[in-house]
Amino acid sequence: MVQFTGVAAQLFVNDVIESAEYYRDVLGFSFDRFFGDPPVFVGVDRGAAKLLLKSAPEDRKPLVSNTTSPGGFTDVYIYCDDVMALASELRAKGAEIVVEPVDRPIYNGRELHVRDCNGWVLCFGQLMD
Repeated sequence: MVQFTGVAAQLFVNDVIESAEYYRDVLGFSFDRFFGDPPVFVGVDRGAAKLLLKSAPEDRKPLVSNTTSPGGFTDVYIYCDDVMALASELRAKGAEIVVEPVDRPIYNGRELHVRDCNGWVLCFGQLMD
């Protein structure tokens, strides 16, 4: 059977350049290049986490986070190895933390929720040993 080797969530964004710079400068991601003229797409990554940011078509604006729907699901879940250290790092860079680090005993994890410059809420999760 063919094995999957990775996954990357795709998010619509209001401005590809502004979003890529936010992900780099505030969230610590990196990117190599923009695609399109004018730019309409960019891939950002930090470690094994990869996100694809694509210009939202006019009929998809304004963007609406999943946290506004019943159940309050976040938009992207990214695993990390130290939620507390990440919270300190992101707080120092001015990230909008919407849920401070919280333990989730139901699955023995810890989570941090951060709203990006487009309104998407990223959940950074750590599995506890």
